[in-house]
This record gives sequence, C-alpha cells and structure tokens, in this order.
Amino acid sequence: MTHLKTATLTLALTAGTAMAQSTPENRIDTIRPDAPVLSAYGDFPIGVQERSFTVADRVDILNVTEDATPTYDRPLTVEIWYPAAADTTPGALYETVIRDGATPTTLVGRAARDAAPADGTFPLVVISHGYPGNRFLMSHLGENLASKGYVTVSIDHTDSTYSDQAAFGSTLYNRPWDQKAVIDFMAGLEGPLGAITDTDTTGVIGYSMGGYGALILGGAGVTQQSVDYTWGTPEGLLAANMAGTDSHESVVDERVKAIIAIGPWGRNTGFWDETGLAGLRKPTLMMAGSVDDVSIYPAMREIFEGATGTDRHLLTFIGANHNAAAPMPAPAESYEPSPHVDFIPFSHYGDAVWDNVRMNNIAQHFATAFMDVHLKADADKAAYFDLVEYAEDGVHSLNEDGTPKDDHSYWAGFPARTAAGLRFETLPMEE
Repeated sequence: MTHLKTATLTLALTAGTAMAQSTPENRIDTIRPDAPVLSAYGDFPIGVQERSFTVADRVDILNVTEDATPTYDRPLTVEIWYPAAADTTPGALYETVIRDGATPTTLVGRAARDAAPADGTFPLVVISHGYPGNRFLMSHLGENLASKGYVTVSIDHTDSTYSDQAAFGSTLYNRPWDQKAVIDFMAGLEGPLGAITDTDTTGVIGYSMGGYGALILGGAGVTQQSVDYTWGTPEGLLAANMAGTDSHESVVDERVKAIIAIGPWGRNTGFWDETGLAGLRKPTLMMAGSVDDVSIYPAMREIFEGATGTDRHLLTFIGANHNAAAPMPAPAESYEPSPHVDFIPFSHYGDAVWDNVRMNNIAQHFATAFMDVHLKADADKAAYFDLVEYAEDGVHSLNEDGTPKDDHSYWAGFPARTAAGLRFETLPMEE
C-alpha cells in the first residue's frame, strides 16, 4: 500500500509539473543568443504605468455627416515604460486581448508596475501601433528602450484597437494628431514621472498606420487624391493632414528629432506623392519586409527614395511580409481559431519565413542605435549604419583577439552568420 501511495503521489506531481510547464508564458522580452549586440537589455530596471487622458475638441469622425461636424473629447490610454530605481524588482503582467478583440491573454516582461523612477532625465519615445492594434503590440520595444535610458509611451489609438476598431477614416485623420497629443500629455505630466521625461527630445516609432502617422508628424503631407477618397475620411476632413496646408504644418512637431517607420502604409494607395514625401524633415529609419503585400514593398521603397528632404535608412527583411520587425511574438492564445474573426489570429503577429523574436531583436538593435544617435547625440552609434548593402556580402574576418582584420566587412554588432536575410540602404538629404 505504501508503494502504491508513493507511486500515485509521484504520478500526481509529475502531471502537475507537466501541466505547469505547458501553461503558456507569453514573454515579450526574449533575447536570442545570436541576437545583435544592441538588442541586449540595458542597465536600468524598468518601471511601467498606465495612464488615460482626453484630447479636447477633436472632430468626431465617426459621427460626421454632410450637415454636421461634431466634436468630442477624444479618449486615449497609454502604457509608459521608464528607467526605474536601482532596487526595483520585476513583476508586472500585461493583461490584454489578442487580435480578435475578445480572447484574453497575459504578457510577461521585465517591468515593475508603478515602480519609482530612476534619477535623471531621459528622452521620450512614442510608440504607435497599426490598424488595428493596441499599446502592447510593440511592448518589446517599449521595455527594451526603457532599460537603456528612454521614457517610452505606447498608445491605444481610439477607434483603432482590437476592441474598438471602427471606420478607417478615423485612423486616417487622427493618427498624427494622437501622436502629437501624447507628446503634449507627457510634457504636462506632473510628479516623478513627468520630472524625468525630456519631451523636447522625442523620437517616434510607428508601425503600419503608426508609420503613416509618424511620416505626417515629420512633415510628409498627404495628397489631394487621398483627401477626396469616398472610402476615407468623410467630407474632405483629411485636408487637415494635406501637404501645403496650415493645418498640416501645425502638426509637424519640433520636439520630434527622429522617426522609425516600420511597414508604413499609404504610398500603395496614393496618399503620398513627390511633393508630400519631400516635406519629410526628420531623420528617418524605415523597416520593411520585401514581400509585404499590405503596405506593398515597392511602394515603401518609393517612400524611402522620395523623402529627399532628410537623411534616411531602409532596413529590409528579405522574404518577410507585413509583420516584419514590429509585432511581439504571437501569444499562445492566437494559435487557435477564434469565433470572433474569420482567420486564425496568429497571422496578425507571425511571419511565414522569419521568427518573431529574431525580428524583434534586430529591430531593438537598430532602434537603439538610431535613437542614441539622434536623441542622445551618441555619434559612435553611427558605426552600426555603416554597412555593406546585403549582409551576405559581408566578410567576417577577425584576429584571435577579436579585433577585425583589414578585410572584415561583416555587419557591425552581428555575430558571424547572423545577419543573413537583411539588406540596409542609406540615402542622404538632397540639397
């Protein structure tokens, strides 16, 4: 009998252990052993806070009619990551929903909820999701950059999240204005968190429609053609974002020093032309998948080539589609069909060719270098952009002590054989 009880207990413990190991842990903070050097988390512990506010007197796009242009106080919720005090213990969980807008998921990272901020002041980075998305879609960048001395703020764009997705015209109209409103909100934030945030030195990271908004915020106005689309923003109100208008000029923000646009949407449907793109005046890093069939890769190349008013880079993930670089790893709950959408939600996050964690790590590496150059004046980080165009053409050639030989041309910061599938291009501002 004793042996039977022992065996039963052993089986129960084994089953319990197996069940615990099989419980999904949706981590946003994984760094692969082969990741590029700047993807590693920095020296700061990370704090995180959720805040909500309203933007007064915004046009209520969803209720505009031929006879009425109502306004309302537009609500926005943000997640703020920041460098935290040295004695901070990680422990925050992020309770949210997956792409279907209904299925709960819990994300795990390295932040501590409401931790005391570190001493000092830190540049601001605004993070803006696609349509639809939410403030956690690029949480891997929010945490990662905060650990390196940035305050990062990720937006839930009203009418554009998984849970409240509404008419596309609202996103077209509101996206750059939301981004600017968040900078204003952070500038007016009181208390310890406001005290550490330098909003005069701000970067913006936008994915898909977030990239569209970031380009407008940086000076690239949209076309008359896009204003006139019957399926877009009603009653010609998108003229607020049109190149050459006083309204568009007013949204361009001097506090913004650099932009990262990942898979930026719009050139594929006539929202940008030569004049509008030439107005972009902020240093810009674009990231894109070479087979993107949403924003359309050749169209994104036209953005890159046409933004002649600024220095810009283009990082291409060869073989990747629209989910290149930005989305966090797909939550375990997204692997199953959902009754709320007519596709498997995994497709919103994953890529057929590239591993999400690898793409995230590469994005973290380049985002760190780019923001350090433009927001922290760290000129040494420019070396991470002095690259042969196709990574496969680089030669990895080191001495025994790890110093490079004369013929070494492999991508800076990438271990041997790990930059495969990447292309990097740079174009200077045209005088």
